[in-house]
Amino acid sequence: MPKINGNEIRPGNVLEHNGGLWAAVKVDHVKPGKGGAFAQVELKNLRNGSKLNERFRSADKVERVRLEQKDMQFLFESDGILTFMDTETYDQVELPSDILGERRPFLQDGMTITVEFHEAEALNATLPQKVTCVVTETEPVVKGQTAANSFKPAVLDNGVKVMVPPFVGQDEAIIVNTETMEYSERA
Repeated sequence: MPKINGNEIRPGNVLEHNGGLWAAVKVDHVKPGKGGAFAQVELKNLRNGSKLNERFRSADKVERVRLEQKDMQFLFESDGILTFMDTETYDQVELPSDILGERRPFLQDGMTITVEFHEAEALNATLPQKVTCVVTETEPVVKGQTAANSFKPAVLDNGVKVMVPPFVGQDEAIIVNTETMEYSERA
């Protein structure tokens, strides 16, 4: 595994630190008036979700881990456990449903998602950036309400509330960005 200097840590990097696997969530480079510069890094443990704040000086060497990414198909959820299947080998992998956080409602049956592995251990799952949903509830269009940036609330088929443009009606399919959880375009 490649070793990198403490000042080369970027958000999203996965590091092996104190015998565990940690993802860098936030990185602040600090240059104090006295002493050497350092990187203040907020780390999140990939196995148990605990957080840690660490300082890395530029001379500190840290081990960067590359995670293997595989596209897998979502099968079902049972007792808070999501089951995914490798479409080539038909191997099944289980992950806790809270790994997706607030994006969990966007996971649909048969959806292909990216699962990240470290030495055959599944650690993380990422949804596709854009997902198609159907608007189940929204206000009717009010004539004359066509001002720029006027959005109205809408409830999607998965229960998530998003803001949509006034021209989007009930029972219409729209595309939602899963990273920002916002309306993207009509489907």
